[in-house]
Amino acid sequence: MTLAIGDKAPDFTLQDQHGQDVTLSSYARGKAVLIVFYPFAFSGVCTGELTGLRDRLGDFETDHSTLVAVSCDPMYTQRAVADRDGIFFPLLSDFWPHGDTAKAYGVFDEIAGGPKRSSYAVDRDGIVRWSVHNARGEARDLDAHAAALADLV
Repeated sequence: MTLAIGDKAPDFTLQDQHGQDVTLSSYARGKAVLIVFYPFAFSGVCTGELTGLRDRLGDFETDHSTLVAVSCDPMYTQRAVADRDGIFFPLLSDFWPHGDTAKAYGVFDEIAGGPKRSSYAVDRDGIVRWSVHNARGEARDLDAHAAALADLV
């Protein structure tokens, strides 16, 4: 079941593209956080979204907010994408145990083996305040994402 508005966001620890552990609660440090689940690195829509987030990073990485992106790709794949596309925000690997974080958020696609295209805005107290779930081939509206995050700060 997908998390609902008002639910406590599950905390997690995943490796980023550099092999460093990132624990959501420690990383956010009292900031609002945008958690972006994306199906697969190197796919067309996901690449467009990740580079779009990169290009608008100032809308998401502020004194009061931060951003993480999560897929089930291995850490080495995350690193290759980050290096190729100049991405410096955390690309987190939910590879093993496979999809546990996506499952905790209710967005793991059992058939495809990766997360659905879903996003959550979580306030500084760790409560889900906004979410959106897009179809696999439907790109996210980054304006809506930026506005949802801005409403939390």
